[in-house]
Amino acid sequence: MIEIRIHGRGGQGAVVASQIIAEAAFREGMHVQAFPSFGSERRGAPVAAFVRLDREPVLIRTEIYEPDGLIVLDQSLITQKLVDVTQGVKEGAWVLINSAHEPAEFSHLGPFKIATVDASRIAIEHRLGSITSPIVNTAILGAVCQLTGFVSLDSLGEAIRATVPIKPEANVAAAVEAAAAVSVLAPQGVGR
Repeated sequence: MIEIRIHGRGGQGAVVASQIIAEAAFREGMHVQAFPSFGSERRGAPVAAFVRLDREPVLIRTEIYEPDGLIVLDQSLITQKLVDVTQGVKEGAWVLINSAHEPAEFSHLGPFKIATVDASRIAIEHRLGSITSPIVNTAILGAVCQLTGFVSLDSLGEAIRATVPIKPEANVAAAVEAAAAVSVLAPQGVGR
């Protein structure tokens, strides 16, 4: 079973991102589960969403406490230490951060395969959200496909078109661009 935790802020699309990646995996024959966790339900507040993917039926019904992978939609959650995003993350897990910085700048997070992609810039270029509040979820999912290979970009594109009612083609284009732009730093002993 692959367990993914997504951290973001309200309005960035963390919940929809979990639904899209689950839809893409489902299209590839996997059993899936996607669900959110909210604190204070307001725009900009920290939000978490969870995804489980498996070739067998998913029977667990809890939050994900020890994820295999972590997606961070807003690097300020890390830099401002608003949330301990790496709590419980397995050693050697992958951590994908929406950031213009190189992955090495986040190596202090732990023994993880760190990756970054400037999903905010990509979302702004594709006019997803606004300049001050870009919606980065589809862009970062393209980077997830490239980083992990869990699902193909084709399946992700189909899932985006089926899930995102506004600007589906711009969202697909953002995902494809992010897949090509992701940078990866693997710690000693963790494969690229």
